[in-house]
Amino acid sequence: MLRLSESSSASSESAGAAGGSKTAGGEDFVDKHRVQLIQRVSNIAPILDELQDKKVIEQEQYDKIRALPISQDRMRELYSGPLKASAASCKEIFYDSLLAHEIFLVEDLSKKGESPK
Repeated sequence: MLRLSESSSASSESAGAAGGSKTAGGEDFVDKHRVQLIQRVSNIAPILDELQDKKVIEQEQYDKIRALPISQDRMRELYSGPLKASAASCKEIFYDSLLAHEIFLVEDLSKKGESPK
C-alpha cells in the first residue's frame, strides 16, 4: 500500500512537471517531440474527437485521418496537415488533449526532454 501512495505522489509531481511544460509552451512540446509522438501515441481517436469539437480540424480532415489504418499514419497526417497549417493555439489544444489522453507519454517525454543539471 505504501508503494501505491508513493507512486501516486510521484505521478502527481510528474503531472505538475508536465503541466509546467505547458506554461513553457505546449506548442514547443508538440514541435520538439514530433517524432516520438508520431511513434508512440496510441489513443488517437479521443484526441481527434476533441480537435474536431474545438474546431481545430474540419469534418473532412477528421474523416480522412480516422480512415487511416495505423495510428502512426493518423499522427503523421495530423502533423502534416492541420497542425502544420494551424495557429499556435491549435497546438496548445492538441497538447491539452495529449495531457488528457496520453498523460504517461507526456510525462515520459517531458522527463527525457529535461537536461541534466
